[in-house]
Formats: sequence, C-alpha cells, structure tokens
Amino acid sequence: MIKNLIFDFGDVFINLDKDIVFKEIRRHGGETQLLPQLIAVNKKYEVGAISSDRFISEIFDLFPAIDKSEIVRIWNAMLLDFPEYRLLFLEALAQEKRYRMFLLSNTNALHIEAVRQHMGEDRYRRFQNCFEGFYLSHEIHLRKPDREIYQFVLDKNELRPEETFFVDDTEENTEAAKNMGITCWNIKVGKEDVIDLRSRL
Repeated sequence: MIKNLIFDFGDVFINLDKDIVFKEIRRHGGETQLLPQLIAVNKKYEVGAISSDRFISEIFDLFPAIDKSEIVRIWNAMLLDFPEYRLLFLEALAQEKRYRMFLLSNTNALHIEAVRQHMGEDRYRRFQNCFEGFYLSHEIHLRKPDREIYQFVLDKNELRPEETFFVDDTEENTEAAKNMGITCWNIKVGKEDVIDLRSRL
C-alpha cells in the first residue's frame, strides 16, 4: 500500500526547456566540445559544492565570449511556466492527508531564486506548504540518481521503500529508485501530466 509520495520538480510541476542552454551557447559561438565540462560544472553546482559566483566564473572561463550577466540569463532561460492547474491539483492532494508528500529535486541556487521570483512568494509558499519535506540537491549536497539521495529521504523520514511512490521525468532517476524497492512513474514529458497521478497509484 502506497503511503508516501516523492515528486521531482522540473518537468513534473514546472515546465522546462532543457536544451535551450546548449542552443544559446552555440548561438553565442561557444564550442560544443566544451559541453562535457559544462555538465561537470553543473553537477558540482547542483550539490552546492561551489557558490553561484564560482559557478558563473567557471562557465565564463569555458565560454569567455559570453559575459557573466548573459550567462545568468541563459542559465535561467530553461525555466518556463508552472501551470496553476498543477498547483491546485497538488494542494488538493495535500489537503486529503492520505499520503505523506515530499519534493526531491536536482536544483541549483540560481534556478530556485529565479523560480521564486517568477512564481511570486505567495505561489511559491503555497507550493512548499504542500510538502512535509522539501529537498533541493544544492541544500542537502546530494543529487539524483545517486543512491545516497534516496536513502537520505527514506532514513530521515522513516519511510519504507515498498510504501513509497516516486515521480520523475528522468528514467535514470526512476531506475535508481526502483533498484531500492520504490515504485516509480517515469513521466513522459508532453504526453503525460502529474495531475493523472491517481490513475497510477
């Protein structure tokens, strides 16, 4: 019996354009062979191993033709809209008090600040208040799909894997959770929507 729900954030609640950063870097003349280094810097940033200033500086070192303010603009351009109907669905689910609910997201400091500004503090608080635990990778210094991040949430909240359901848009993340005995929904972006969750439980 499912008692606990763990949700990803990006492309589950907030829509993303994950390719835009790479497109914009190429548009500014950035060299594609440097993209693996960009991904490596992002992984450090996502677990809070480097500050926002250091992250921006390391990206600037890779792509010096792009000024630092433009780097921030490009980085945040992947964040699109958070449809109100999804927030209303989440609030209704939380009000039922049928499940313990948690957020688990690979999110960096620049992105979460941009999300707060875009949503506004009231909507952002409404979102946060739906969850018993609100875990962002840069704050807990762990990231998906590493086993340790799932174990952290399970242990901290005394959750049993077989009673836990995890929703994420990245198959690598759901496969890692499945290997720990967690039931998963690898949501197909553009074809499925989190508001159809009840049909999956």
